[in-house]
Amino acid sequence: MGENYTIKDLPLSERPREKLYKYGVSSLSNAELIAVIIRTGNREDTAIELGQRLLSIDNTGIGFLADASFEELTKVKGIGECKASQIIAAVELGKRISAQIGEEKVKITSPADIVNILMEDMRYLKKEHFKAAILDTKNQIITIENISVGNLNSSIVHPREVFNAAIRRSGNSIILIHNHPSGDPTPSKEDINITNRLIESGNILGIKVLDHIVIGDNKYISFKERNII
Repeated sequence: MGENYTIKDLPLSERPREKLYKYGVSSLSNAELIAVIIRTGNREDTAIELGQRLLSIDNTGIGFLADASFEELTKVKGIGECKASQIIAAVELGKRISAQIGEEKVKITSPADIVNILMEDMRYLKKEHFKAAILDTKNQIITIENISVGNLNSSIVHPREVFNAAIRRSGNSIILIHNHPSGDPTPSKEDINITNRLIESGNILGIKVLDHIVIGDNKYISFKERNII
């Protein structure tokens, strides 16, 4: 490959931005979407090839970007601080848009309603993320709060952090959610112990814990459905 090979050497109809203008954003591959974000390649690779390199880091493909750190991205040849920042900002913007849509008067009638909102955001995460969905008196989502990141244990999932947002937002009840990076949503003994502790705390505060949902890779377990709580 020549050192001066760039996206401009591609036929006009195959350049990512031109394809987006002409055919719409859905016509772009994941690598092409990344190319639009980072804009330029380097002396060895086009922006599309850098996108393909990012997508081939592990078998989750685009899922790698959901939880990729600045340090992980800049280890990739051709991805410097500027391109890493652009990618992280784009991913975060997508997460915030998704979260806001999920919070707009969505009424929770079953665990599947929460899972549909959070599955794509959480199924590829490499660490355990613990969240709390805060509901109003009509079981509509007020907000979904990030509580902690790391292996779940009672020291990082403290009732104070879990219920603080619910109190501030005048929540009536909450649903607990966390993911298992292994992809297997089977609850651990610690998951059950933490849940029981939070249920007791909620009862004291008058904020009922309705369910705890564990998200795996495109599958989940609801404590309520399994009669664990």
